[in-house]
Amino acid sequence: MVIKEQGKVIGEIPFQDVTCLTIASRGVSLSSDVVLECIQHGIQINFLTPSGKPYAKITSPQLSGTVLTRREQILAYKDGRGLALALAFIDGKLRNQVNVLKYFGKYRRASDAALYQELVTRIAAIEEIKKELEGISDGTVEEARGNIFSIEGRAAQAYWEGVGLLLGQRIEFAGRERRGAEDPVNSALNYGYGILYSQVWGAVMLAGLEPFAGFLHTDRPGKPSLVLDLTEEFRACIVDRTVIGMILRGTAINQNEGSLTEETRRELARRILERLDGEENYEGKKYKMRSIVQRQARRVAAYLRGEGKYKPFIAGW
Repeated sequence: MVIKEQGKVIGEIPFQDVTCLTIASRGVSLSSDVVLECIQHGIQINFLTPSGKPYAKITSPQLSGTVLTRREQILAYKDGRGLALALAFIDGKLRNQVNVLKYFGKYRRASDAALYQELVTRIAAIEEIKKELEGISDGTVEEARGNIFSIEGRAAQAYWEGVGLLLGQRIEFAGRERRGAEDPVNSALNYGYGILYSQVWGAVMLAGLEPFAGFLHTDRPGKPSLVLDLTEEFRACIVDRTVIGMILRGTAINQNEGSLTEETRRELARRILERLDGEENYEGKKYKMRSIVQRQARRVAAYLRGEGKYKPFIAGW
């Protein structure tokens, strides 16, 4: 793969060394030869807006998996499997949020005892709220969705309060905003989530799952509900941890007229892709995070086909 800028070659990468291709800038051209080589090597091509929102994906039409997986995925929405998966996704999200606070808190136990104690209080609050998930066991995900999101929302409030305490001396952060956020922290988080969505979307497709037939997130035209579902357990341990770490280490999150600068976007992308290439313990072995995302998608597919249980991925701290 030859990369050129203004007609000058700035990089050459063997296709066997490429895991995915993400286009996050305007005015980028791809030759049909590059597209063909990517498809032949199983490399998905992702397109992101400058704010990090995925708007297109190129992948092989042959990577669709077995039809049995999709048949069972649709049926599972109306039985206990859909509810079990929704609960697992949120359980994983909350446990990884706790571990992110623990990860950054352990370095402040001696240096800032007051901050450490504040983090411990938020961690305890999340763990107490998480226990309520155990009381949801019957019915369908449609019936339980409101209760599940109530638990997730209350835990999120404690989590983002903890993040705010960590960032307080470095940068102003009033809390989490999803759509239309213009402050540096939320803009960085949203951009990182966009990169993560693309990774999860690719994993879902490779596992033979239907991206738009989720369980936790409601159905809506153009909304990849299952991608959003599976993304929940990876948000904190991949994106939040990376963005918080960058800010605490003094990396500037620069903006121009409410949008991240190109330099900041490049640095964010580099750091998040670096995190995806980092290793974590998984089923007794060390795997790259991007491989764990893929394995979790396959685990969802296997569970839907009746081949074992589904457990969320929990990162170390």
